[in-house]
Amino acid sequence: MESRKDGSQFSVAKETEAAAAESHKTIPAKAEAASKPIQIEKNAGDVEIPVSAIRRSIANNMVRSKQEIPHAWLMMEVDVTNLVRYRDSIKQQFKEKEGFNLTYFAFFVNAVAQALKEFPMLNSVWAGDKIIQKKDINISIAVATEDALYVPVIKNADDKSIKGIAKEINELSQHVRNGTLKSEHIQGGTFTVNNTGSFGSVQSMGIINYPQAAILQVEAIVKRPVIIDNMIAIRDMVNLCLSIDHRILDGYVCGKFLNRVKNILEKTNYFEKTVY
Repeated sequence: MESRKDGSQFSVAKETEAAAAESHKTIPAKAEAASKPIQIEKNAGDVEIPVSAIRRSIANNMVRSKQEIPHAWLMMEVDVTNLVRYRDSIKQQFKEKEGFNLTYFAFFVNAVAQALKEFPMLNSVWAGDKIIQKKDINISIAVATEDALYVPVIKNADDKSIKGIAKEINELSQHVRNGTLKSEHIQGGTFTVNNTGSFGSVQSMGIINYPQAAILQVEAIVKRPVIIDNMIAIRDMVNLCLSIDHRILDGYVCGKFLNRVKNILEKTNYFEKTVY
C-alpha cells in the first residue's frame, strides 16, 4: 500500500486492476467475444483456479500485444566462453564482498543497455500516429512467481555498472517474491530482457511487452562443439532471441543491434573494466 500526495492510498493490485479494465476496453469486438468464458465440462478431480486480477491483466496485455503488434523474430548465437570464465573466477569473491550474487544475467542486461545507446530505435514505443524514441534506457526484466509474471524496471541501466545492475536485479526479484513490489518499480520500461535460460530454455519467441518495440530472450548457456580455425573446440554458447514490432523496426537495424550485443559479450576484456 502506498500514499499519494493528496493523502489517498492505492496498491499495485488496484493499479493493475485499473490497467486491466482500461486494456479490456480496447480489445476489439471479435476478441471480446472470444474472451467470454467457454463452457467446459468439469470432471471429477478437476481443479478450478480462479483468475486473479493480476493474471487477468497479464492475459489482456498479452492478447493486446499479439493482436496489435506484427511480431517478427530473429536469433543470434553468441560465444560467451570468456565471459563465463571471468564471471566464475570472481563470483565467490564478489558474493563475499557485496552480499549478493553476480549473475550472468547482469552481464547481458549491461550489454543490451550499451547497445541500445547505439541503436535507439529499439528503445522506442508505438504511439498510434507516431513513434516515440525514448531518451532514458529503462530495462524491464521478467520475474516470475508461481502464478504471475512481473516486469520490474532497472532505470537508466546504461549509466550503471554490472555490479549496480546485479544489485538491482537482486533487489527487484526480492520485492517480487516478498510481495513488496510497488507501482514505481514497474513503471517506465522501454525495452524488456527476459532470462528464459534460467529454466533451461535454448530457443524461444517472446511476446513484446506492450507498447515497447522489442523483447530479448536470453537463453541457457550450454557447452557446444564449434569450429575455430578449422578445428573443433568446446565453447560456452548462448542464443539471443529477439522479438520485434515490425511497425517500428526492420531486420536490418535489429540484426546490427544483435550483432553489437554479440560483440560486447564476446570482447575479451570488456567486463573486467565494467563490473565495478
